[in-house]
Amino acid sequence: MAYRLPSMVWLRAFEAAARHTSFTAAAEELGLTQAAISHQVRSLEKQLGYPLFERLPRHLKLTEMGRAYLTPVRKAFDELSASTTGLFGPAGETVLNIRVPVSFGVLWLAPRLPEFCRAYPNIRLRLHSVVWADDLPADRIDIDIRYGHGSWAGFRSELLFRVPSVPVSPIGSHVSRPADIQEENLILIMGLEDYWLRLFERTGLEMPTHRQLVTVDTSMAALELVEAGMGHTIVLRCFAERFIAAKRAQRSFDMELPQDNAHYFLFREDEKALKPEVRLFRDWIMEEAASA
Repeated sequence: MAYRLPSMVWLRAFEAAARHTSFTAAAEELGLTQAAISHQVRSLEKQLGYPLFERLPRHLKLTEMGRAYLTPVRKAFDELSASTTGLFGPAGETVLNIRVPVSFGVLWLAPRLPEFCRAYPNIRLRLHSVVWADDLPADRIDIDIRYGHGSWAGFRSELLFRVPSVPVSPIGSHVSRPADIQEENLILIMGLEDYWLRLFERTGLEMPTHRQLVTVDTSMAALELVEAGMGHTIVLRCFAERFIAAKRAQRSFDMELPQDNAHYFLFREDEKALKPEVRLFRDWIMEEAASA
C-alpha cells in the first residue's frame, strides 16, 4: 500500500512549532536555525495545500486546519516513540510511574486499566497507591493523580472530573431520608469529615453527637465498613458505584452533595515537554474521565 505521507522532518518541525507557538523556540529544541524550521513548515503547508499557522508579530497561532492536524501528528509521534523504546530500548519496555490515591486507584482506575494495557502493551505501569500525596518523592513519579483544589506547588494540573458525594448504607438498611440516619452509626473519612455536617445542614437537621462515630483514612475503608454493617458513610459517587452495582452497599436516599474539590492529572512544571508515554496515558485517562 502506498502512503501519502509528508516528510517526517517537516512533521517534526510542525509539532515543535505548534507546541512552542514559535519557530525560534522550535529551532532551539531541534538544534536548527529559525529559518530552517520556517522553511520546513512552509514546505509542509505547500504539500498539504493549507496554511497551518497564522504568522502574528510576536507568536504563531494555529489555523483551524492546523489544530485539527496537530492531534493525529502528535499521537503518531507518541505511539512511534513509545513503540520504538518498547521494542528496541535497553530494557525492552517503557516504565510509567503513576501515583494515585488508594481509593481512586482501586475503585475507579483499576477497572479501566486493562483497556490501556491492551492498547499499549509496551508500556509497563507502576502504580504507587498512597493515602497522602507526599508519601512518595515527586522525582520518582511520572504522573500524579490528586484530589483537591487544583493548585499544587511545582506541578501543572489538568482537571479529570468533579463529581458529587452520595450517602451509602449497608444492604437492607431501612433509611429513606436524612432523619433516618440521625440515630445510626456514622463513618467519617479523614480530611472529609464535614460531609455529614453539610448533609444535615442542607436538610435543617442537627449533626448527631451521641451516636458512635468511626473515622477512617480512605473512602475504600469506609465502604468496606459499610459492607460489614458498621454504619453509613458519604463518598464520591464514582467510588460508590462499584459497591452498589455489586450489591455490597446501597444508596441511602436520593441526595447528592456538590463538591468544590476534584480529581486532577498532575505533571511536574520543570518538564518542558511531556514524555510520549505520559501524553498517551493523559489522552487515554482524559477520555475515560469524560464519561465519569
